[in-house]
Amino acid sequence: MMDSQENLPATENLEPEVPVTAPEQSVAGETSDVKPEVKLTRQEIVDQIKSLVQRPVDEVKDEIDSLKQSYYKLRKAEIEAARKQFEENKDVEDEVFTPEADELEEILKSLLNTFKEKKAAFAEEQERIKEVNLVRKKEILDEIKALTEDSDNINKRYNDFQQLQQSFKEITNIPASAVNDLWKSYQLYVERFYDLLKINKELRDYDFKKNLDQKIALCEAAEALSENEDIIGAFKSLQALHEEWKGIGPVAKELRDELWNRFKAASSVINKRHQQHFESLKEGEQKNEEAKTALCVEIESINTDDLKSFNAWDEKTKEIIALQEQWKTIGFASRKVNNQLFERFRKSCDEFFRKKAEYFKAVKDEMARNLEKKKALCEKAEALKESTEWKSTTDTLIAIQKEWKTIGPVAKKYSDAVWKRFISACDYFFEQKAKQTSSQRQVELENLNQKKEIIAKLNAIDENMETAEATARVRELMAEWNKIGFVPFKEKDKIYKEYQSVLDKHFTRLNMQENRNRLMSYTSTVQQLASSDQAQNKLYREREKLVHNYERLKAELHTYENNMGFLNISSKSGNSMLKEMERKMQQLKDQMQLIIQKIELIDENL
Repeated sequence: MMDSQENLPATENLEPEVPVTAPEQSVAGETSDVKPEVKLTRQEIVDQIKSLVQRPVDEVKDEIDSLKQSYYKLRKAEIEAARKQFEENKDVEDEVFTPEADELEEILKSLLNTFKEKKAAFAEEQERIKEVNLVRKKEILDEIKALTEDSDNINKRYNDFQQLQQSFKEITNIPASAVNDLWKSYQLYVERFYDLLKINKELRDYDFKKNLDQKIALCEAAEALSENEDIIGAFKSLQALHEEWKGIGPVAKELRDELWNRFKAASSVINKRHQQHFESLKEGEQKNEEAKTALCVEIESINTDDLKSFNAWDEKTKEIIALQEQWKTIGFASRKVNNQLFERFRKSCDEFFRKKAEYFKAVKDEMARNLEKKKALCEKAEALKESTEWKSTTDTLIAIQKEWKTIGPVAKKYSDAVWKRFISACDYFFEQKAKQTSSQRQVELENLNQKKEIIAKLNAIDENMETAEATARVRELMAEWNKIGFVPFKEKDKIYKEYQSVLDKHFTRLNMQENRNRLMSYTSTVQQLASSDQAQNKLYREREKLVHNYERLKAELHTYENNMGFLNISSKSGNSMLKEMERKMQQLKDQMQLIIQKIELIDENL
């Protein structure tokens, strides 16, 4: 029996190790087993995290990370919804949205800090355990080595050897830097023990056959991984196969190299794909870094000192939002710089919106002060409107009107109302003054003479005068005519016919399109105001003047509409008057429409 054991073939040499440790770099897009998403409120998420923090770190760390991400997604969605509602309901166009403070977030941060401390303590404990396990595995190796040095009692120590092997394999959590060296020493001593062991050849062959079957199965599993489209998953599976390989004993010596080379070749395919995958990721991260850096530079180059109006700030805001949307389309840069780039980009955006808020607040404050000043002038005018001290009150109101012109603009939603209040008080006084200080008959005679002078001026227009100049002259005289009040009743039909006749002659000859020409000319005027110093103040004052003119024309139109009801169109003179009033009313409507277009043009430049 001893002779047959001495002639047993030597046990297999240990296969060389292939590093299978995953790189430390994180993989963008890597998937993992994720539980189905459960819709929770932010309060429920915080409550869950509060409960999970009390449990062991290794059991809950992934779940806590997932809940944290869900919390901030919900918070972001709430802010966006609040922003949208704010934009839909805000009263002031330039009002800036500010998210409400999040008290839950402070509780969440406190819980996460507590968990972070537990994770640090857990990691420290794991390192301590690894060192303890390393010491224990080295002790087991020393015991196995001692068995190989006692060749006289090798058969008797086989059970002890198996127990030591089992103990060695059960200890898995050790420092990564010691894994390969420790495993090589273990394999060396195992081979030495088998080479010395004088056991029954059938038992040894059985072990070799069993190990051979297991290693062939691992080779086939490794080869099948080359068809797996999930590169990261295939690499992790390969690591698990290598761990299994290490736990399987030797095979017959003549098969060792062939079997190991087959397994190593299959591993090389997976390792190469894995390496190429990370190289591709690295190249993409470099491009993303360059793209994100370019966006940071672009937003940092914006000079907010050049933004002098609401419109300019709004246009630049659209550019900033477009850059933010573009940022979202860019993938991750390398872990080393990705967070730094995000902080740089966010800081630049925050700085822009901070300056915008300061600008809007300053303008709003100025408009609020202007509104108070104009309200004070309204009160002064209203206090004087019933006065019968015609001379002194007239001088005072004229001074107040001049002071009004020196005050800057107010917010659009108050502008028209405060102007109407002011001008109504002024107009009331001057209407009362006109009634008390003028003779109606004298006024009508003066009006008649003025209208005759206008007809004479219309007749005096040279037919050879250029169309544009002639058109302007006709419109100028028409405007003067419309400002003149009533004439003596006996003269009104005659003077109307003369005026209508000369106008018809000019209208036919000149084919006038004044409103369009005036609007084109006014466009240039608005553009000049918009590009000048204190552009907004000048544009607001121009807008107030237009609103005032519009209200005046509207009142005049209303007067004509009321007077229409008193005409007797059955008479020849009544029919003539009706046509003249209808023509005047149409002119007023055209003028009012032109003013509306001018106001819209100013609003586009504010």
